[in-house]
Amino acid sequence: MSENPTAEPKLSNTVLYLMSISAGLVVANIYYNQPLLNLIAQNLDVSQASASNVALATQLGYAVGLLIIIPLGDKFSNKLILKYDFLILIISLLVTALANNIYVLIASSFVIGFASVIPQLFVPMAARLSEEAHRGRAIGIVMSGLLIGILGSRTLSGVVGEYYGWRAIFYVATGLMVLLFILLHYKLPKLNPTYQGSYWSLFKSIAHYFKTEPTVRVAALRGGLGFAAISVFWTTLVFLLEESFNYGSDVAGYFGLIGIVGALAATVTGKLNDRINKYYIILVASAILLVSWILFFFSGDSLIGLIIGVILIDLGMQGLHITNQNIIFSKNKDARNRINTIYMVGFFVGGALGTLGASIAWDSYGWTGVSIFGILICAAIVIVQLVWGKNDDL
Repeated sequence: MSENPTAEPKLSNTVLYLMSISAGLVVANIYYNQPLLNLIAQNLDVSQASASNVALATQLGYAVGLLIIIPLGDKFSNKLILKYDFLILIISLLVTALANNIYVLIASSFVIGFASVIPQLFVPMAARLSEEAHRGRAIGIVMSGLLIGILGSRTLSGVVGEYYGWRAIFYVATGLMVLLFILLHYKLPKLNPTYQGSYWSLFKSIAHYFKTEPTVRVAALRGGLGFAAISVFWTTLVFLLEESFNYGSDVAGYFGLIGIVGALAATVTGKLNDRINKYYIILVASAILLVSWILFFFSGDSLIGLIIGVILIDLGMQGLHITNQNIIFSKNKDARNRINTIYMVGFFVGGALGTLGASIAWDSYGWTGVSIFGILICAAIVIVQLVWGKNDDL
C-alpha cells in the first residue's frame, strides 16, 4: 500500500548524522582489503596480481548488490531489507577472517561487496526526507560520512594488518556490524514502499529509466570513470610504497587519513550544489582529478607529491560524485532507489574495471603505466562533460 506523504517522518539532524556514520562504517567493509593486498599475497603464497582479485571481487560484488538489492528500496520497507542484508554481511565478514586460500577469500569478498550496499539506501532516503532547498546539504552530509569511511577504512586496516595480521580487521568488522544493526533497528525511521508492481516489473523499470533518462546515463558514465580513476590509485599505492619506499600496509593506510581532508569538503560541496550551476562544479571536479594524476605521474619517488595528489584526487571525486547524485535525485522522486541503482552500478563497474586495469598496468609497466592509465581516464571525464554535460537538466 502506498505511503501517505503527510505521515512521512521528517529528517532530523540526529537521524541524518546516524545515516552518515552508518554509511561510513558499512562502506568501509569494501575497502579494508586494499592496503592488505601485499600481506594477503604473502600469507596465502600468491602473486600480487592474484591478491588484487580480492579487491576486484569486492567491487564487482558491490555492483551486483546495487543491481539486485537497492531497487527493493522502492518496494519493501527499509527495515526489512536491512535485517537480511546485515545477516549476509556479518556471515561473509566472518568467513573472510577465516579464509585459508585465495579462492575462498575471493568468493567471500564478493559477498561482502554484495551486502555492503546499505549506504546506497541512505542517500535516496536523505533526498526523500529532506526539504528540496536543503537536499544538497543532506546528500553532502551522508556522502561525507561515506567518503570518510572509505578513506578511514584504509588507515584502520593498514595499521591493524601491520601489527595483528590481515585477518584481524575482519573480526573487528564483524563485531561492528552486529552493533550497528542493533542501533539502526531501533533508531532509523521506517519507510514503507511506494511501488506496487512485481519485482520483475520493478527490475524492468530500471531498463526503462536507463533508456529514457540521458541525464542518468551521463552521470553514471562520469561517476564510473571517476571511480575508476581513484580505484587505480588505491589498488596500486601499496605496491608502489613497498617497491619504491620499502613501506608496509600501515603507511598505505595512513594515506587514507590524508584523503579525509578532501572528503571533509563533501558537506561544503553539497551546499554549493544548492546555489551554483552544477555543470561548472562537475567540470572543476573533473579538472582536479586530471591534475591529481598528472602530479602522481611525476611522484613515483616523492612522498610529498603523493600526499598532495591524494588530497586532490579525493577532493575532485567527492565533488563529482555528490553533484552527480544531486542531479539524478532532482526528479523521478518515486523511483530514486532505481535511479540510484543505475548510477551506482555504473559507478562501481567503473571502479572494478579501474582495479583490473591497474593491476595489469602495474605488472606490465609499473607506476609509469599506472599513471598514464589514470591520466587517460580523467581526460575522458573532462571530454564527457564538455560534450554531453551541457545537455543535463541542471
